[in-house]
Amino acid sequence: MSFFTLSLTLIFVLIPLLLSKTFGLGLERDTLIATVRSIIQLLAVGYVLKFVFDSESLLYVFLMVALMIVAATHNARNKGASIKGITWKVALALVTVEVLTQGILIGFGITPATAQYIIPISGMVIGNSMVLSILFLNRFTSEVESRKPETDLILSLGGTPKQAIDRPLLSSIKASMIPTIESQKTVGLVQLPGMMSGQIIAGADPVQAVQFQLLILFLLLTTAAVTSILLGFLSYPTLFNERMQRIRN
Repeated sequence: MSFFTLSLTLIFVLIPLLLSKTFGLGLERDTLIATVRSIIQLLAVGYVLKFVFDSESLLYVFLMVALMIVAATHNARNKGASIKGITWKVALALVTVEVLTQGILIGFGITPATAQYIIPISGMVIGNSMVLSILFLNRFTSEVESRKPETDLILSLGGTPKQAIDRPLLSSIKASMIPTIESQKTVGLVQLPGMMSGQIIAGADPVQAVQFQLLILFLLLTTAAVTSILLGFLSYPTLFNERMQRIRN
C-alpha cells in the first residue's frame, strides 16, 4: 500500500466527522485527535520496529516490551484510583501475564525467541491484559460501592474480609472474563480476527493464518483468567485495615 492509497482511507474518518457534525454529537475534536495520534504513533512504531527487527538485539526487544507495560499500567491504573497501591498491582499483573505466556511459547518451542514474534505477541497480550484490568477495576469498584451494607453486615457478624468481599470479587472477575470467552464462541462465524485477516491479506496460507490465530485466542484465555484473578486477589486486601474493618473512603 502506497502513502497515496493510505491517504484515501481518510474517507473513513471523514464519514464519522460529517455524521457527528450533522447530528450534533460533538465528537469531531476527539475523532480528529484520535486520528492524528493513531497516525503518528503507528508510523513511529513501524519505523522503530523495523530498526529493532534489523538489529536482532534482545535488549531492544526487552525495552519495547517494558515500554508497553509502562504505558498499559499508566492507562489502566486510573480506573482503580481508590485502591491503595493500584499502580504496582496492575504492573505486576501485566508482567506476570507476559512472563507466563512468553515462557510457555519460547520454553516449549512454539515460537522462536526473536523480535518478529515476541514483540507483536507481547503487544496483543499486554494490550488485552490492560483492557481486562480496566474492565475488572471498573466493575470491582462499582460492586464494592454498591454492596457496602452487605459487606459491613458480614464483617459485623464475624466474617473475614475475604468472606465479606467474596461475592463482589468473584462477580467482577467473571464479568471481566466473559467478553473474551463470548468473543471466542463466534470467532470465524461472525468475525475474522485481525491477525488472521492481516496474514491472509499479506498472502499467507489461510490454514497457517488460522493456526497462528488459534495460538493468540488461547493466549488471550490465559491472559483473561490470570489478569482478572491476580489483580482481584491483590486488590481486595487493601480495602480493609489490620482489624479486619472496611476502610472508609
